[in-house]
Amino acid sequence: MTGIERLSYHFEPEKGWINDPNGLCWFKGEYHAFFQHNPHAPKWDTMHWGHAVSKDLLHWQELPIALYPDMPYENGDGCFSGSALEKDGDLYLMYTAVSKDLGQTQCIAISHDGRHFEKYAGNPVIAQSPVDPASRDFRDPKIFPYGDGYRMVCGAGADGLGSVLLYKSADLLHWEYIGPIFQSRDYGPVPECPDLFPLGDKWVLLFSRMDKSRASQFVVGSFDGETFTPESFQIPEKGPDFYAGQTFLDEKGRRILIAWMHSWEREVPAGAVRAGALTIPREISLAEGKVCTYPVEEARHLLRDAAPLLSQEGEEAALVQDGKVLLSLPRSQVREAAFLQDGHAREVFINRGEFSCTFYAKE
Repeated sequence: MTGIERLSYHFEPEKGWINDPNGLCWFKGEYHAFFQHNPHAPKWDTMHWGHAVSKDLLHWQELPIALYPDMPYENGDGCFSGSALEKDGDLYLMYTAVSKDLGQTQCIAISHDGRHFEKYAGNPVIAQSPVDPASRDFRDPKIFPYGDGYRMVCGAGADGLGSVLLYKSADLLHWEYIGPIFQSRDYGPVPECPDLFPLGDKWVLLFSRMDKSRASQFVVGSFDGETFTPESFQIPEKGPDFYAGQTFLDEKGRRILIAWMHSWEREVPAGAVRAGALTIPREISLAEGKVCTYPVEEARHLLRDAAPLLSQEGEEAALVQDGKVLLSLPRSQVREAAFLQDGHAREVFINRGEFSCTFYAKE
């Protein structure tokens, strides 16, 4: 966070601003984490795609910037969030470009080696939002394989109605709109960074809410390739510094989640050279219908007993930070509590990830 202290296991850029993780994947023997990045100052500005790799999900090497906003269709706010997928030995990045004239559109970049990225000559591959001709809020494409082709979900909004939109493709370059799979006025104007993935015998829709809760909303349900049917709505993560979570399937078959560890409301300390980090990677599971997120096996040796952090008065067990209750549960429901401390970063896990809370302690 600051220019003084570096976190040991939560990835931070050498300098500048980081927010949403992008393009999480396993490719050519490495874990790749791309991220929204302003390399010039510890504040949000025109977005680039930063890039880091890891062998163990704990120690990250920052690489040169993967995507610069250097095309006419990116001449507004730059290269916004997106995702990555391997196809025929190449890595495809799909991202939102923001133009002064076109608004938000969806684009492709391709890499043969995971180091050098070439933007597709046919960009943008989706040139307009189907729910708003001005394409003001149409972003964060998440691509995934389905059947013998591919699907993509992205967030959109118009007139206060937030939508998760679904597309299909045979080649990741040509996309056909299917329709909205989720729409509501109750979860913020745009469901940001949507993700749709199988978990056990269910499918999970994940998105980040722009309303006051800033929550990461998990919706468990079923998906048939064109329709998502919600069954339960869950918010297992309660912390103030967890947003824009994205998942990927690694080479071991694990569904891994990484999010942005920061918040729009958090002040960057004076003199800081960097701002924001990525959370510890978590493995997602479904236990008796409940979404649980718990540190990957590689990080579990860092966990400590979190019971001393919980205020346990009467029948309640509460996690309190700076006088504010971040998480409160009946004591009878707390079977196990563990936490991971990395500098002033804290991630607390109740009942092996049935609930979690991500925050920064005072320095």
